[in-house]
Amino acid sequence: MAKKPVVDWETCIGCGSCVEVCPAVFELRDEKAVVIAEDKCDTCDCEEAMNICPVEAITIVEE
Repeated sequence: MAKKPVVDWETCIGCGSCVEVCPAVFELRDEKAVVIAEDKCDTCDCEEAMNICPVEAITIVEE
């Protein structure tokens, strides 16, 4: 099963922590985080990005 990160746009405060941990997967656009490559979690730690998000805007779903 593939794990895919999802960012809740309404909850995100644009702190950029996820981008620092996982720049291959997350990017800031319009002062909010977006997922740019959901299949790249194997190149960085998406779960760490989820855990350090101060407003819990990131979830990891299994498909």
